Amino acid sequence: MHSLESFNEGLFHYLDASPTPFHAVSEAQKQLVAAGFEELKEANVWSLTVGKNYYIKRNDSSLIAFRYANNSWAEKSARFFGSHCDSPCLRVKPNAEIVEHNYLKLGVEVYGGVLLNPWFDRDLSLAGRVFVETENNESIGLLINFKRAIAIIPSLAIHLDREANQNRSINAQKDILPLLMQLDSEINNKTPKKFADILLDEVKQSYPTLAIKALRDFELSFYDVQKAAYLGLNADFISSARLDNLLSCYVGLQALIQVQKNQNALLVINDHEEVGSQSAQGAQGTFLKSVLQRICAGEGHESEVLARCLSSSLFISADNAHGVHPNFSDKHDKNHGPILNAGPVIKINANQRYATSSLTSTYFKKISEQVSVPTQTFVIRTDMACGSTIGPITSAVLGVQTIDVGVPTFAMHSIRETAGRLDAFYLYQITKRFFDDEKVLS
Repeated sequence: MHSLESFNEGLFHYLDASPTPFHAVSEAQKQLVAAGFEELKEANVWSLTVGKNYYIKRNDSSLIAFRYANNSWAEKSARFFGSHCDSPCLRVKPNAEIVEHNYLKLGVEVYGGVLLNPWFDRDLSLAGRVFVETENNESIGLLINFKRAIAIIPSLAIHLDREANQNRSINAQKDILPLLMQLDSEINNKTPKKFADILLDEVKQSYPTLAIKALRDFELSFYDVQKAAYLGLNADFISSARLDNLLSCYVGLQALIQVQKNQNALLVINDHEEVGSQSAQGAQGTFLKSVLQRICAGEGHESEVLARCLSSSLFISADNAHGVHPNFSDKHDKNHGPILNAGPVIKINANQRYATSSLTSTYFKKISEQVSVPTQTFVIRTDMACGSTIGPITSAVLGVQTIDVGVPTFAMHSIRETAGRLDAFYLYQITKRFFDDEKVLS
């Protein structure tokens, strides 16, 4: 069992170790293996053993882990927890090199609904997945992380843009190009390498035992090197990049690892939520349903077993919620403004942007009371558009009762977000109780 401090320390480590979805899945895999989970491959025949725990990856950027406590999923139902591991960011374009006035910049594509202003004047690094060809003509995918600050997006001085504080707009094509280096300077008096060569050198240094011949392709994102930390005069808050939604991934991961009862429990971590979830590894894809069908296949007619299981199961969709901003409180409904450190938020929307129902909300409140954790409710202002989560998508695909919840957060989709010191641990306590609950939802 975690204490508050040990839980947050682990959360900080997970956030820092996961600059991209590939790294988030890799770090989750390490922790699952350490906890005794065994890997399954989608291409292989599965032979599940009662009492064992398993995980499956797709594209190395989505993951499902589950406890196969018993082979009666139809009779005893299951407990599902889902989150997403992608965050809005700047992705490097395939032909990214841009040289102007002897400076090397990289062209980037905006991934998701990025809050662009905070990306200026930050110490940026680069991470992601690369494919290389070895001396044996084998193509392999590798994770890469420069870790150090290798780029910056400098702001334009106020003297050259007097309207910057009143009427500034950002052109995503030309204003946010990260600056990497100065070419042909006294510091760099050698013939400058192409970005592909720079990247290949970094890969070779990271994997010195591999005989790497060539770089074939990459999926790379810039990120802020500032680490996760406590914030505030009394350390009331935690501040980090990618709290939306690695915080929820870590909550579900730790709760699943800590399950003590003989329960069937499953965690799904999806990629691509920030861009609509429509991909093979996204929530609109086949990943979760395919895994559940294969789990239930050993109990008879898989469609009947799965339908019976889902009819009495519950899916918790965890994604951060908007905390009421003390400087912009009018952006919230007066009666539905979640406060940081006041407990997880139940998210409700009449137009099904969230999947919460009165049935699932009642159940969530009940298990929250059992572990003495407070909860709050969020409803968007009626005159504002509402975001969405993997909750409605998963609920529609599977037909499973679902609730949308999340930790209240400031500055969602910024390069650095803020949450309460207590709330992630609160959600972990509820989720662990949820995984251990023996009662069938009805």
